Amino acid sequence: MTPRLILSLGMSALVLGGTMVGCTGTAGRIASASDRSAALAARTAARDADKAARALARRDAATAVPLAESAVALAPRDAGYRMLLGQGYLQAGRFASARDSFADVLQLTPDNGKAALNLALAQIATGDWSAARTTLDTHAAIIPVGDLGLATALAGNPDGAVQILNAAARAPGADAKVRQNLALSYALAGNWSMARVAAAADMSAADVDARIEQWATFAKPAHASQQVASLLGVTPVADTGRPIALALNAAVPVTPVQDTPVQTAAVETPVVIAAPVVAATPAAVPSPAAASPFAKVSFAARREVVQPLPTMLIRADAAPAKLALRGNGSKRVVQAVPAATPFVRPQPAGGDWYVQLGAFSNAAVAKSGWTSATRRFAALSGHQPTGTNFAARQGSLYRLSVGGFSRQSADQMCRSYRAKGGTCFVRREAGDRMAQWLRSPVQLASR
Repeated sequence: MTPRLILSLGMSALVLGGTMVGCTGTAGRIASASDRSAALAARTAARDADKAARALARRDAATAVPLAESAVALAPRDAGYRMLLGQGYLQAGRFASARDSFADVLQLTPDNGKAALNLALAQIATGDWSAARTTLDTHAAIIPVGDLGLATALAGNPDGAVQILNAAARAPGADAKVRQNLALSYALAGNWSMARVAAAADMSAADVDARIEQWATFAKPAHASQQVASLLGVTPVADTGRPIALALNAAVPVTPVQDTPVQTAAVETPVVIAAPVVAATPAAVPSPAAASPFAKVSFAARREVVQPLPTMLIRADAAPAKLALRGNGSKRVVQAVPAATPFVRPQPAGGDWYVQLGAFSNAAVAKSGWTSATRRFAALSGHQPTGTNFAARQGSLYRLSVGGFSRQSADQMCRSYRAKGGTCFVRREAGDRMAQWLRSPVQLASR
């Protein structure tokens, strides 16, 4: 087995071939002018969709996208045409347009597992990991388990992905893709020893070394779109969104096109790479929703929050503890000494402004999100993560943030994080406390 072992999401979920639908005739009666116009539109849409599918099969997104747009303009309620259009946008590296198109497909056909998977991929590529996890959770029953597991890892929950894929890899009939996706999920979770063990099930030791080296780069993307683009073998491009008239519930009437395909701006031809080798990709373009860090932000009233730090972390008379010591290679592990009284966290000198990095289903998922965020933007590692639970429409969520900034410093931090492909916004303090995973007892090494 070579290092080029297929390891990615099932490409059958990304490309459809052949004509999407047929057209119906008007036999048995004399067709009116409107009937003839509708029949012509149906034939043109079917023809353009068939040409688009053939172009996608040969990875010619520049040709496929305008043809698929023409088919959707002629038949706006046809889910097959919209699916084809979303796949064309994916292959062209236009992730925002793909996201909107697959969301429309799911409105028309809620049981479409391929559309759900591709919607989650597009959401991941645009940096909306919370929405991607919601999509995957909602449609988990109709997404192939191998694809579901890896997509879950890419959406910021590698521990959950390991649970999904571990069971699948042990099931009868499990294939190499499931086992290798499990290995990659271990790597994304930071468990490199288990990643090596799982990868070795299908390749030689020398090939495992090469694969681990690839994954080390893959696990630290420079931009939100890089991992998805690498797995799909596409190159992200600047995406201003699909034509407004192609939205499923567009207010503007859709004008039937002529027999010739609608010409749109040329799309950069994607560069095909062997997944999951990470190729250099251009900088991701922030989505319109991320244009302003203050869009749709409601600030809570300022109030003092007093929180005792965990006593096992504090000794008033002790120097900073060392977590690892050099020496003869041996060390004793002792429990940290608890302080006699709790310590009240003072108001940070910088201010009470926070940079919110995301909202997660629980603290464990938020921890994975923090790990991903610090890999993307090293400056975050110098700050203590904070969080708090809050009630949302979809249930209880755990808000992840860093704080103690002045308004100016918070703005600068958020802008810098976005430049690295992250998503964030600035707000005032709202009950933020030390992240839950930092509150467990810590073991220190001593001589």
